[in-house]
Amino acid sequence: MQQQQQVVADLSSSHQASPYASSSNPPSSSSHSLKISRRSNSNQIVPSRFYSIKLLKRGCSQAPEAATVIRETELFKTIRLLEKWQKLLNSSGNMVLLLVLLMLVFDVSYTQAFPENGNKIKSRTYLSPEFMLGPGSVESKTYDDIDFPRGHIALKSFNAEVVDQAGNPVPLYDTYIHHWLVGKYYEKRPSDRNFSRNSGLCQDQILGQYFGLGSETRKTATHIPDPFGIQIGNRAEIPEGYQEKWYLGVHAIETRGAEDRLGCIECWCDLYNVTNDEYGNPIRPDYKGGLFCCYGQTQCKVRQGFQGGKRRLHLRYTVKWIEWDSSTIPVEIYVLDATDTGKRLLGSTGISPENGCQVEYEVESCTSTDAAGNGCIDIKRNSVTMPTGGYVIYAVAHQHAGGIGSTLYGQDGNVICASTPIYGNGNEAGNEDGYIVGMSTCYPEPGSVKIADGENLTLESNYDSTNKHTGVMGFFYIYIAEQAPNVTLSQAPVQMHESIKVTANAWSIVVFIGLAVTIAVAVHFWPKKRREGGYKPVPK
Repeated sequence: MQQQQQVVADLSSSHQASPYASSSNPPSSSSHSLKISRRSNSNQIVPSRFYSIKLLKRGCSQAPEAATVIRETELFKTIRLLEKWQKLLNSSGNMVLLLVLLMLVFDVSYTQAFPENGNKIKSRTYLSPEFMLGPGSVESKTYDDIDFPRGHIALKSFNAEVVDQAGNPVPLYDTYIHHWLVGKYYEKRPSDRNFSRNSGLCQDQILGQYFGLGSETRKTATHIPDPFGIQIGNRAEIPEGYQEKWYLGVHAIETRGAEDRLGCIECWCDLYNVTNDEYGNPIRPDYKGGLFCCYGQTQCKVRQGFQGGKRRLHLRYTVKWIEWDSSTIPVEIYVLDATDTGKRLLGSTGISPENGCQVEYEVESCTSTDAAGNGCIDIKRNSVTMPTGGYVIYAVAHQHAGGIGSTLYGQDGNVICASTPIYGNGNEAGNEDGYIVGMSTCYPEPGSVKIADGENLTLESNYDSTNKHTGVMGFFYIYIAEQAPNVTLSQAPVQMHESIKVTANAWSIVVFIGLAVTIAVAVHFWPKKRREGGYKPVPK
């Protein structure tokens, strides 16, 4: 027992001595050196009592002469601890303590990350204008000239969520965020505007947003890795006499007291009791649900006798950016749609069965024959042609309830990105049971995935078709850079981890304990994996 206490004491001392253990921003380094000495008459490698980390700023051709010297290295302490653990194992075989110690020692290690272009990331959080929703009501509105960062900058991320008047996150089963969209326009005066869309591929302003998500907004990564960014505020691109401004579109559905929550968020026309769209045009008879039936100020059916007042809500959004400089590489945004017909009718700018991106589609429930064949999976497959190619930097799909994943393939059949939904399994905001609360994203190694000019891509969107779904979507966002960075050790936008050399006996302990940890973790999480991950309908 005394020996166990000594090991814990040494570990605690080692953790506190780490210059980065409690820091969320370790110093950046492009090179580091460890002085290693050999014992005389021995093949064992041991660390010197001193080692230096040379701090090298990105873009500098030479390292600073001054070096930070740190006494009593983490490396030396880690080796001593491993050797003590070996003795402890031989004497007592106390696996529980060893597992705890192993997890703690890995917590002592630290990561060195290079700064974003040597350019500090700035962040600001804003609130949209207030909107009010009562049980079953719908808000679908575009807000012009929203609060947004100004100047010649590179956008790095955009995240958003619905909050109440007190700033508390609102769960999806109360207020379902069908989608939010952020786009750019140039304005000389309110009656003189030019909209600036993304790089494609849909017709006119259809899916022309720079950012946009839905229920998955809280757990979908939007960060653009270094040294890339979305360039805005470039005076050379802004028409003379105009100002660059931004708009925000919000489509939210209040489902408190709803008779059928899934029907409300899928916009079933019979639950909204509408026969005309928001412009007064008759809705075609075979259209059972979707955006044409749940526009602003419509009302979804609520349970008889349900009482609930209106609430004041906002979309809270956080924008991160850096100042633009010559080392930043611009990315172009493409939004691909699984419903794109590929046709572009001359003079037509809206949505029609023959014209371009349809935005949404319907999933029919499967038959017994389908169930025996593909297991009730609806596959929507489409081919799109990229007019201009480049290197893929980021990719993510957008799907609605029932979605089970989307994949983008290159012309050679290789996967460019596979993006799958994350379904919640709880009650708290961001983990709502049965709802898509996130989408997995793809961050290829810069320069490793390239799309050629004129390449034909295949987009595949998959939905569970056990039950019918209306108004579903199958988008794919891809960010493409015309050039890849010249990656070197001092410039690579990756995390560099310290490596250590230890005695063979100490490594045997690490391997043995690691195997035990792997088995323990697998046993612990295996039942959980069986319960999670699959699609299940939104609770009524």
